[in-house]
Amino acid sequence: MSKRAELIAKYAEDLKSKCKITPDMALLEKVTIGCGPAIYSADSETVAASDKEELERVKTNFLMKKLGLPDSPKLMEAINAVIDTYGRSERNKYRPVVYYMLVKHFGKEKAYA
Repeated sequence: MSKRAELIAKYAEDLKSKCKITPDMALLEKVTIGCGPAIYSADSETVAASDKEELERVKTNFLMKKLGLPDSPKLMEAINAVIDTYGRSERNKYRPVVYYMLVKHFGKEKAYA
C-alpha cells in the first residue's frame, strides 16, 4: 500500500469514527491528491483550528481560490461548523478531512470532477 493510500484510509477512518460521515472514497481521494505534498508533513497535514490566521488561509486559499466561492461570512461559518463536527477538542484535524467536509457542505464536488 502506498503512503498516500495509507493516509486516505486514515482520513476515511476519521470521517467515519470522529465525524460520523460515510465518505465518498473517490471524492476523498481527489481532495487528498489536491492537497499535494502538504499531506506528507506533520505540520501542514493538519489544520490548526485555534489559529485565526490558519482559518483565514483555509477560507482564502481553499474556499475562494480552489472552490471559487465569493467572500462572505458564510465561509467562516462553514469552517467553524466543520471544526465543530470534527470536534474542537480533537487534536489532529487533518486537512483533507476538513476540505472534504467543506466540499460536501457547499456541494462543490464538481471542482474535483
